[in-house]
Amino acid sequence: MVGFVLVSHSRKLAEGAAELGHLMAPEVPVEAAGGLPDGSPGTDYETILNAIEKVSLPGVDAVLIIMDMGSSCMTAEMVLEERGDAFPPAMMIDCAFAEGTVTAMVGASAGDDVETIIKEAMEAGKASKF
Repeated sequence: MVGFVLVSHSRKLAEGAAELGHLMAPEVPVEAAGGLPDGSPGTDYETILNAIEKVSLPGVDAVLIIMDMGSSCMTAEMVLEERGDAFPPAMMIDCAFAEGTVTAMVGASAGDDVETIIKEAMEAGKASKF
């Protein structure tokens, strides 16, 4: 199983994307890591690290991190550098936030391997909406 951490500058955006993913794949572990601890916009190292730990449940073989933009990518990268070779391995995906989250979580729910989940999530934002 694959778990997910959604990193956004906005707590509401991260929680909303997690909710959307759960509608399609309710059994897939996902944690929102949005905003600063005081509720203001931003990204927080400890919030991201704690979210990774929360989705690192028994049976989770990998954690995929989906970021919105800018410093969310930099902060997530710092967390991954600090974690080193910790299990389960965690990695970042460069994909559209909402579309990538839903596609990736549905793929995880279907039992797709990590490489397939990443590839499909990266393609999800390129699909035409009409």
